[in-house]
Amino acid sequence: MGQQQVMASAVTASCVGRASCVGSGRDVLASWAEGLSGPARKRDQGCLQFAFYGRVSTEDWQDPVASRARQLQQAVMLVAGRGVIVAEFFDSGESRALPWSRRSQAAALVAQLADPERGWDAIVIGEYERAFYGGQYASMAPLFEHYGVGLWMPEVGGRVDWHAEDHEQTMLALGLSSKREITRTRIRVRTAMAAQTREQGRYLGGRPPYGYRPADAGPHPNKAHAAWRRRAHRLEPDSDTAPVVVWMFAQRLAGHSAARITRALNDAAVPCPSAADPKRNPHRSGARWTLRTVAAILANPRYTGRQVWNRQRTDFDLADPANTALGHRQVQRWNLPEGWVISRRPAHPALVSEADFIAAQDITARRGPAGPATRRYLLAGLLACARCGRRLESSWSNGRPAYRCRHGYTSATSPDPGRPKNAYVREDQVLPHLAALAILLRGHASGQVTPDSTMQLTTPDATADLIDQLRAAGTVLTYNPDTRTIRTGDSHPIAVTAAAAT
Repeated sequence: MGQQQVMASAVTASCVGRASCVGSGRDVLASWAEGLSGPARKRDQGCLQFAFYGRVSTEDWQDPVASRARQLQQAVMLVAGRGVIVAEFFDSGESRALPWSRRSQAAALVAQLADPERGWDAIVIGEYERAFYGGQYASMAPLFEHYGVGLWMPEVGGRVDWHAEDHEQTMLALGLSSKREITRTRIRVRTAMAAQTREQGRYLGGRPPYGYRPADAGPHPNKAHAAWRRRAHRLEPDSDTAPVVVWMFAQRLAGHSAARITRALNDAAVPCPSAADPKRNPHRSGARWTLRTVAAILANPRYTGRQVWNRQRTDFDLADPANTALGHRQVQRWNLPEGWVISRRPAHPALVSEADFIAAQDITARRGPAGPATRRYLLAGLLACARCGRRLESSWSNGRPAYRCRHGYTSATSPDPGRPKNAYVREDQVLPHLAALAILLRGHASGQVTPDSTMQLTTPDATADLIDQLRAAGTVLTYNPDTRTIRTGDSHPIAVTAAAAT
């Protein structure tokens, strides 16, 4: 066959092809566009590469290995025939309430989104609640869409359509359901714990108070737990530490301060709570008693024999008020006694009577207004020590407000013979000189200090206004006990001499 015959055959075939398209009613341009979309359709139908994301939290009380296997199996079944899972991101011990940026594996997944060489095209999850909570989907979906990453989940039977209204409504409902599940569980658990404490005086677990140890109380009252051979527990006095608690309350009732009790315990080498029970206190050093530890024991009502719950609560504060997408963080705060849940009857042997416990609490100075004798410190937080740089602490001295610096020493520890001598200054020795100090500061700012500049503090209101101005300006007054001068803490210090001690 000659060259002309070959070209004629090709032209004839082309014409026949075009004629068949026209004759069959098909659009040539549409056929061309459909041909271009063929590779994309083929990729969607069986060539996608997926990244699997899963999560298990401690609140689920699940085995992470079994939970991961179940979620992964659900994801594999969902993408069967559509692609393969080539990457895995699994968070263990992370709450669903945490945003993706604060979950380690979820954050690693997000970090790969912008990488064109990440090696996967879409994300698949085995269960909505394992990935999203509340409004998290609404914040993550635009990010996935921006990078062209699809999202597959069982709740929609495959790929989520970012612009389909029914899919959007489904995601919204699932988010609310996920949040409701956590809220309902929290309410149910707290209500049950309150009832068990109030009506049964049940020991609800956790570290026993210093002076007690957990003891067996028979089979668990819940039949299911009892079938699993779980036992109930109660508190009983510890033979080694209970006498220490009894002694501490006796010392407090005798009028001794918590600091003095702390110092006596350390001097006698009595093991502190973390040293007496290191297995339950691995996060503490166990070095010595602290004032806070002694104060906490003296304020614990469980030593009366009553079971007390809800002394502390968990609040959820914004992790960063400037970036609400970071979610919330848990913060422990103390409840007022009116919010405590107290058992109706004694639940374990008491180490102190209820009357003595209440009397020990009354020894502590009350907070807030208490009539004409209320102690007020006008300069609290404004004075610093020239020797060590610490802020002077408020101290009542001979019926008058004063300020002192112990250079890091507390009465809960034995004194160091080599430490500097305590610094003291009374408030009435400082207040008369604030006016002169203000004049010097004002003159220094303007570059002029005239001899006839006068300022008098004739009323308490004028004194309070001047102190407010110093606080607003961030002025720190440094007291030097050696020269008895008060100096400003700015780059150009100005000093005045305080009155001599009387």
